[in-house]
Amino acid sequence: MSSGLIVSMLAGACIGLSIALLIGRLLPVHADLKGALDRLAPPRRGTDLPTSDVQAAGGTERVGHWAMAALPAEVWVRTPRRELALLNKPLSRFYGEKLTYAAVGLAAPAFLTALFTALGVRLPFTLSAVASLALAMVMFFLPDYNARDDAAKARVEFRRALGAYVELVALERTNGSGVRQAMEAAAGIGSSWVFTRIDEELSRSRLSGVPPWSALRTLGDDLGLPELHDFADIMRLSGEQGAAVYSNLRARADSMRSALLAEELAEANDTGERMSIPGSALGIVFMALLMAPALLRMFTST
Repeated sequence: MSSGLIVSMLAGACIGLSIALLIGRLLPVHADLKGALDRLAPPRRGTDLPTSDVQAAGGTERVGHWAMAALPAEVWVRTPRRELALLNKPLSRFYGEKLTYAAVGLAAPAFLTALFTALGVRLPFTLSAVASLALAMVMFFLPDYNARDDAAKARVEFRRALGAYVELVALERTNGSGVRQAMEAAAGIGSSWVFTRIDEELSRSRLSGVPPWSALRTLGDDLGLPELHDFADIMRLSGEQGAAVYSNLRARADSMRSALLAEELAEANDTGERMSIPGSALGIVFMALLMAPALLRMFTST
């Protein structure tokens, strides 16, 4: 069997797999009872999350559900669970994206090889196989990088919104509101995903009988947000010991804003330094062009 026939067979198999995955995404999905009940429920305010698109189950999530049931946990190497929890992204969608990306990476070199073969350019089979495996591995870990990058941006956004939330809680406390009442009233003012997430945790803690500061501390542990720990400790002192926390909350909000400002200034300085590199390189090239004729005359004269 010739190598061209083997490459064509592999390319056809990969293309068929890609078409099957595409058709699977386009097929109508079975009705989800939980999703149907959520759609019948009254609309909630501000559920726009930083990077999640739509919560409806699709082909990617179905692939992820199958992978979670059929594949061992060691296949995923390391799952960024905190990042996914912050982005409110289900594990099934994340695993489905990893497998879909890997399938695309595996099929792309085979498709290009088949295309070049049809045009009369024969590439080595080893090159196509190595390129397929390498690209599939890179694409398999691409969702991990995307999740960490999106989560880093979401944490910055959360810290900004948390500073405003702490200020609102301080104002509610000065108006004579109780600890839980102040925290819930401040969370109900904002409409961003940060305020919605805090409001959901506070509502869940009220129904389960957990103190609100304990709920926010658990949320900080789950999402990797240490700023929530300090705020939860301040509110715990106010709730358990009746301490006046207005000045402490204002100081905490000011320190968070100062930390964010320092990080933004450091990032701006790094960006400015990187922008100076092309200018320096252009100056070196210009000096080399000026010196090149003199050097050439010196070498040719000797």
